[in-house]
Amino acid sequence: MRFQDRIALITAAASGIGRATADIIAAEGGTVVAVDVDQARLDKMAAEIRAAGGRVHPRRADALDAAQVDQLVAGVVRELGRIDILVNGVGGSTIVPKPAAPVDELPFGDWQRLLAFNLDGTFLFCHAVAPVMKRRRAGKIVNLSSVAGRGLSAASSSAYAAAKGGIIAFTKKLAFELGPFGINVNAIAPSLTLTERIRPHWDRRSEEERAREVARTPLRRVAEAADQARVICFLASRDADFVTGVTIDVTGGV
Repeated sequence: MRFQDRIALITAAASGIGRATADIIAAEGGTVVAVDVDQARLDKMAAEIRAAGGRVHPRRADALDAAQVDQLVAGVVRELGRIDILVNGVGGSTIVPKPAAPVDELPFGDWQRLLAFNLDGTFLFCHAVAPVMKRRRAGKIVNLSSVAGRGLSAASSSAYAAAKGGIIAFTKKLAFELGPFGINVNAIAPSLTLTERIRPHWDRRSEEERAREVARTPLRRVAEAADQARVICFLASRDADFVTGVTIDVTGGV
């Protein structure tokens, strides 16, 4: 039970990679504080985790709203006493009409929206949770970047690449800042992952396009949310106590 008596705050927890991570941590003894803007999905995931014997505290909040983030973190600390693990799951490219638009076709508004959506929530939760972890001189933070942040995705825009590259740099800088306080800060960089949000886009691709995506992946399949969640949970566990400042590519070898 890697997460016995550990308190894990997970954003974007009601679906996708966040939900898969919450399932693992709860199944392995942790208490999950599940943060999302979708109340219906939060209620559903909380009921399912409790039915499986897990502990979960659903919290509806906007990760991009500084006041809501500060209020939520303060409330969790009052109620549960501490936060041992922070998983920043908010992000994505499909919030704009053309996620793969080339730079000369990318509206400035979409550039700003993608940077804010992929960077602001991670900053705000790290900003709020870092003092909590520093007081205890312990903690694990795991951020979600993307293979796009390595400049290796043909299916995303320069804005998304810049934002996810920013997560990689932010993660490394925080590792230097927080390491002396016993806090590990790492990230994962997923390739295409068939979450609830991405699967409809995948299904709209032609059979040939899907086959090409699989063929260029050495492991010859596309990732599922659990593939990403298992690596997040490694980084959030004691197995990774001497790992910090690292971004692990979870891409099937792409």
